[in-house]
Amino acid sequence: MSRFRLALVTLLAATAIGGAIGRASAAELPDAIRKAGTFNLAINSTYAPMEFHDPATNELKGLDIDLAQAIARRLGVTITWTDVPFEQLVPALTTGRTDFILSGFSDRASRRETMDFVDYLGTGPQFFVLDASAVRAPQELCGLKVGTVRSTSFPAEVEKWSKAQCQAAGRPAVQYVAGENSIDVRNQLKQGRIEAAVQGSETLPYAQSNEPGRYRIVGAPIGQGYQGIAFRKDAGPLRAAVTAALAGLIADGTYAEILAKWGLSANAVAEPMLNASPQ
Repeated sequence: MSRFRLALVTLLAATAIGGAIGRASAAELPDAIRKAGTFNLAINSTYAPMEFHDPATNELKGLDIDLAQAIARRLGVTITWTDVPFEQLVPALTTGRTDFILSGFSDRASRRETMDFVDYLGTGPQFFVLDASAVRAPQELCGLKVGTVRSTSFPAEVEKWSKAQCQAAGRPAVQYVAGENSIDVRNQLKQGRIEAAVQGSETLPYAQSNEPGRYRIVGAPIGQGYQGIAFRKDAGPLRAAVTAALAGLIADGTYAEILAKWGLSANAVAEPMLNASPQ
């Protein structure tokens, strides 16, 4: 058993007395957070259904919003949200402006030099096109303009796929086109400026249901990994408390209810995992 799993099991066993996992875990929060009674969380609200503003009410909604609020309730605190561009999430974490990142953020080995991830959802980059597109198979994307969000891991994954599936077979490389966020990428696709796009597999069922008949998925995800809650390396007590709260939500069915609400039950994990993504 890893040291992380052992620590988690010990923490859960200690806090399960009296059925009070959340209350006992709250005592493990850093003093500043416990005394303030709130998490300060930065989020990028352009990644439906993970986090977005309801166009009718401007209310912040999404799977990550529901999950963060459930964790906060279990730990006896509230949340103060700050909406920032995606590229500002990491600086917000390193400077302490956000206590942790829970905002459609992929666990990647390159990010673990400065952060630890508690993984909570399966994900993978996925090609999609407009429904009217002639493209039917992934290899037909070779040589075409493919857009994805520039500040994510997806450009590198598209390049890796292109080298293996296009250039190695003598086909022209995918022409990568940068987008500012998922909304921008989908708009470029609808405007004909790109011929295909890449987003996390967890976002496309929602996009398809929100715009029926507009998008079509092409092939399987070109990689597999996890979305994670990112913590600073020195935030061990906070990470342990949040992990215990998440484990409690998985155990009591709240986690499953949140995923089912957003149509992502197939992306569930059986337990919180530390830095588990293979990428």
